[in-house]
Amino acid sequence: MGLFDKLRGEFIDIIEWIDAPADTMVYRFDRYQNEIKNGAKLTVREGQMAVFINEGKMADIFAPGMYTLNTENLPILSTLKGWKYGFNSPFKAEVYFISTVNITDQKWGTKNPIILSDKRFGMIEIRAYGTYVIRVSTPPVFIKEIVGTDGHFTVDKIAEQLKSMIVARFTDAVGEANLPIENYASNITEISELLHGIISLEFEKYGIELTKFVIENVSMPEEIKSEIFELSRLNTVDLNKLTQMKAAKALQTAAENSSPGTGIGMEFAMANMMGQVFTGLNQQNKQGTTPPPVPSAAAFFAVINGQQAGPYDINTLKQMAAQKQISATTLFWSAGMVNWETAAQSPELKSIFETTPPPIPGQ
Repeated sequence: MGLFDKLRGEFIDIIEWIDAPADTMVYRFDRYQNEIKNGAKLTVREGQMAVFINEGKMADIFAPGMYTLNTENLPILSTLKGWKYGFNSPFKAEVYFISTVNITDQKWGTKNPIILSDKRFGMIEIRAYGTYVIRVSTPPVFIKEIVGTDGHFTVDKIAEQLKSMIVARFTDAVGEANLPIENYASNITEISELLHGIISLEFEKYGIELTKFVIENVSMPEEIKSEIFELSRLNTVDLNKLTQMKAAKALQTAAENSSPGTGIGMEFAMANMMGQVFTGLNQQNKQGTTPPPVPSAAAFFAVINGQQAGPYDINTLKQMAAQKQISATTLFWSAGMVNWETAAQSPELKSIFETTPPPIPGQ
């Protein structure tokens, strides 16, 4: 710093940070020998905070506003310097301006694939990427843990560390979630919100707020993706429509590629045969999923008091036998029988009377 800078430091008593690049997180205000005059003007703009550091120790912190520096608004620095009744001008202190605005469009992604275990597909490799937004929320912590004595700290100096933290937490979260692989694409918003809460706690340790976290995509090997698509189609495919589509494509292919003669007839026959196959499969599926009708119970006609009565099912006949309305010598007929037979002659009816106790002797 030359003579002009020294003179400039003697006469200029305004401390401010005007030109703030979007990627700059911390800027140290340089003055000749870090000398600040009594009554100097400090201007802190919106989206900034100013931190005074004396001999490596954190002192006073200023929010946005304009200040005239004296012992009243520099209580910590006054204590460190031992000022009781004001300070002699000038005094030495370092002034760091911290940007507290959101730093947007920060990108993250998995450098190497993450290996997951899926119950159906076994070990699978996935990759993920997205964006995030950060801002300095606690300047003293950020300076102490990250910046140190760096007079011009930009976001690229911490970007790799933040990306590594994000990927590590993403790997832990998806491993513990144990979701089916196809559910990651449909639950990206929910997973993003979950990780936002987890990663925010890590960033807070460095005085940084994670204001937004987004997973843009979770990708998997193409062969696994194809298998998932095929499985999903099997659950929703309409075999009749599929048959029609196949037949139409076969006819179109035949019309475009076959030579005059029997070629188109062969293609048509193949399409027709394909349609029959799919129709048969469709019928089999319907038969396999629809139970057969419940068989009807056997019905018997009986001769009671010389008159045909009925038909009766087995349960009704059991009740009639218990009430002695019919007996083993009663004549019965049912579909499939040639002639009337007694109950004792019918294997189906014989058991009804075998379980019926005989008449009480003497009655």
